[in-house]
Amino acid sequence: MTEKMKVIGIGDDGKQSLLPVYEKWIYESDLLVGGERQLSFFKDFTGEKKVIKGGLSSLVSDLKRENRKIVVLASGDPLFYGIGSYLAKKLDVEVYPYLSSLQQAFARMNESWQDADITSLHGRSIKGLVQKINGKEKIALLTDEENSPSQIARYLRSFGVSEYKAFVAENLGGEQERCAFYSLEELENMEFSPLNIVILKKTSKVKSWTIGIDDEEFHQRKPEKGLLTKKEIRTLSLSELKLSKNSVVWDIGTCTGSVAIEACLIANEGQVFAIEKNDHDLENCRLNMRKFRTDFTVVQGKAPEHLEAFPNPDAIFIGGTAGGMEEILSVCCSRLNKGGRIVLNAVTIENLYQAVEGFKRNGFEVNITLSQISRSKPILNLTRFDALNPIYIITAQHKEGE
Repeated sequence: MTEKMKVIGIGDDGKQSLLPVYEKWIYESDLLVGGERQLSFFKDFTGEKKVIKGGLSSLVSDLKRENRKIVVLASGDPLFYGIGSYLAKKLDVEVYPYLSSLQQAFARMNESWQDADITSLHGRSIKGLVQKINGKEKIALLTDEENSPSQIARYLRSFGVSEYKAFVAENLGGEQERCAFYSLEELENMEFSPLNIVILKKTSKVKSWTIGIDDEEFHQRKPEKGLLTKKEIRTLSLSELKLSKNSVVWDIGTCTGSVAIEACLIANEGQVFAIEKNDHDLENCRLNMRKFRTDFTVVQGKAPEHLEAFPNPDAIFIGGTAGGMEEILSVCCSRLNKGGRIVLNAVTIENLYQAVEGFKRNGFEVNITLSQISRSKPILNLTRFDALNPIYIITAQHKEGE
């Protein structure tokens, strides 16, 4: 029986981080695989060495053809954002972890880490980070050269985030190790080693937002108020979209951004894309993004222009079509992912008819809710009700089985 390939985690202090049996396996192997840094700890290894470069798929193809004793070296815990999980899916391996950078960083803080939220920015865009972490007490961020501690601080402060202190741990386990607490303001113009981890710990409370934000909280046109989807209609429409935390959402005719913002609060691990043609509304939308700490993509234009640049959505909200409904529905229906939903708000019976016919032409099933809502209003020491405009909430989805 061929001996299983071993994947062994190693720290920045090299051989000192290894158990004696792990070191024995390494020197008994015929082929030692790893990054240049890991392999440099074993200059006296007499077998063959293979440096990991480029994609892992070619490495797996090469290793599948081998019948020799093989050890793969990885940094820290190979199963914590490392190559271990990929290799374990493709090859018959045994994994022997060292401490992960996360464990070491929390140890330097003297803090528990089982209650921490973990987010990787390594090789990923920082876009959307603020809604992923907003309100959480303790966050560990895995960084890279682009998403450095200073860049993270500048990004968070651009959304008004100031309630966290940051612990930055550099070169953990190595000779150049440095660990310290900083304010986000201090971090903005500092430089750190590329090998670091950032832990944010909340030190003060701030107002948090959930869906159903009151209308007056939004920046909007003045004195011409009312050009936003009202709270009750917004809540009903979002419930019809059936969003999950990973949903990709389009908001067409976003105006002040109210629906896109609340979609971000639900789909905080997903992506939200919005389009708006009016300059003033777009300016208010960006002010609202900062206030409610939501980082989505918003472009200026008249749909269906620019929609080709958005990824295929799981959910689409259409708050306005500016006379281009037929073309917009055609694009939305063709791009919507299977199992997704489109919700369109219409005020007039003409738009209701046009929307229903348009969805049916595109092979979609349609459900309609007529929302007639009144809000209480004081009159002297009494109470009366003011009616909101009736709104047709039209929900469309692929026909079952198609």
